[in-house]
Parts: sequence; structure tokens; C-alpha cells
Amino acid sequence: MKRREFITLIGSATVLPLVARAQQAGPARRISILMGGAESDQEGQSSVAAFREGLQKLGWMEGRNSEINIRWAAADVELMKRFAKELVALQPDLILTSTTPAAAAMLQQTHTIPVIFVLVADPVGSGFVESLPRPGGNATGFTPIVRSLGGKWVELLKEIAPRTTRVTLLFNRPTATFVEGYLDPFKAAAASLGVEAIVAPFNDMPTLESLVTTEAREPNSGLVVIPDAFTQQHRAEITALAARFHVPAVYWSHSFAEAGGLISYGPYLVDEYRRAAVYADRILKGTKPSELPVQAPVKFELVVNLKTAKALGLDVPPSLLAAADEMID
Repeated sequence: MKRREFITLIGSATVLPLVARAQQAGPARRISILMGGAESDQEGQSSVAAFREGLQKLGWMEGRNSEINIRWAAADVELMKRFAKELVALQPDLILTSTTPAAAAMLQQTHTIPVIFVLVADPVGSGFVESLPRPGGNATGFTPIVRSLGGKWVELLKEIAPRTTRVTLLFNRPTATFVEGYLDPFKAAAASLGVEAIVAPFNDMPTLESLVTTEAREPNSGLVVIPDAFTQQHRAEITALAARFHVPAVYWSHSFAEAGGLISYGPYLVDEYRRAAVYADRILKGTKPSELPVQAPVKFELVVNLKTAKALGLDVPPSLLAAADEMID
């Protein structure tokens, strides 16, 4: 190799890392997060941690090339609206929202800042996107609670509590604005199993307690608890109510079974936040939300609480034990 070629090669090898570092040395990219739950919620904390870890693996280091601002709305719709306004005022490069009402609050505040939503049941029906494959606006994300679960929950309840002849679907009216999508699968599954289907909206915990008390008086009753920010926030009270009145109930998140719920079936929630980090990376590098399709869940988990089943006098069938991803003793 000639001396001039060698000097040129050495110079290029020195400059390239400097250029790469210069590309990363610009102003930190700002990310705002609006969580529908409370800051004290362990599952919410784990979800945010998964998002942060996902970003870090993709090269986004807090304090160096990124900064994150978080608000926790504790299932309060009015608080979500206030926090959405605060976070948009920070002029972030990207926003992550969790739950349908939080996404709605954020998209009322901005039509330009990219928004990634998680735990939104019906983004098309809610008006967040034009279609799942082609979102069309400034929002995209993950819709892990698919409509068919409305029927799956009834089937699981009947399987673990075969004497059930009456099943009540419980949902919080202000935070479960998407519930219509679950009603047809819920009613169809109940009819096919010879079970009476009841739809019971509520607005607060006293109303919910009254509903559960009423259902407990009816023989062979069971409950299906719809996924929303309110039920997630109050899962300890809800599972305690079901236990107190000896009513079998099926839930949508692992955290309910951990809190004493009989059985849960739904998406692996932490995984949805890891996937959101991948979308965040792509958007921060220039991809538009309209170019990223809304994604359905890729992993579901079935959890059975054996201790609760025993307290209710239920024998968990072998088929359910075999299918369970986790059993809580």
C-alpha cells in the first residue's frame, strides 16, 4: 500500500466514528408518556420499564440523547385531559399513551405530534386511525384487547365453573367507551353455552359493589370484568368483592389473578410496551405514524389461581391446567 493511500485510510477510519458521534450529539429527543393508571400500580411501572429498556437497547439513552416525561392519571378521565395538555405543551418529539381514554385525551390536544397508543381496544371505532393497516394520521400503536375475547372469557368461565347459568359483563362506563365491540361475541358465546347474558355498566365503586351484591344473590352466577383503566386501577377491590360473595369471575390481565382473581386470559401486556419501543425508535428516526400499521397482540397468557378455585369449591379441569401458562397456588 502506498503511503498516501495509507494516510487516507487512517483518516477515514478516524472521521467515521466522529461523524457517528456527531449524529447522536444533537439535542435530546423528548418523549412524553401518559399512563391511564396510577403511579403506584406495579404493572404500570413494569410496562413503562419495558418501554424504557426497549428504547435503551435501540440506542436511546435517557440523559444523553433522549428525555422522558411521564404523567399518571389514576383512571381519572378529567386528569387525563389535563395531563394531555401539559405534555403537549412540552413540545415532545413523540408521545406514548396507555388506554383508550388517555389516547382520546391526547389526540384531542394534537394532530401533528406522533402518538403511539397501547391498550386501545377499538382504535378505528374510537376515531384514532382510519384503518388498522393504514392509520392515516399522527397516531398508530397496539390494540391488544381483540373483540373475540368477549366470547373467550365466557367460555373460560363456563369451563372452570360449569354450573354457571348466568354471567354478567361488568364495565366502567366512562373508561370503557369501546365496550360495544365485545357485546356480540359475549352474547353469542353465552347463548351457545345456554347461559343467560347480562350487561351491567357502572360509574364508580359503590355502584359496582351493589351490582356484585345483587348478582351474588342469584344462584350459579358468574362475572366477566371488561378491560379498562378503571377496572385495572381497582383490581384489588374488584377481586376482593368477588371473593367475599363467592362469585367466580374471569378477568383480562395477569395482575387480576395475582390479586386473587380466579382466572385471567389476555395479552401479555409488558410485551406490548416492548413493541411500542420499536415503533418509537422508527418514528424518532423519521418514519411517519401513518406508515406503521396498528398491530394486534402476538402473545396471550392464561393464568389460573388455584387457591381461589379451592376457596370457591371448584375443581379445575385437567384441560385448563394443561393450557395454563401459569398457575398461582
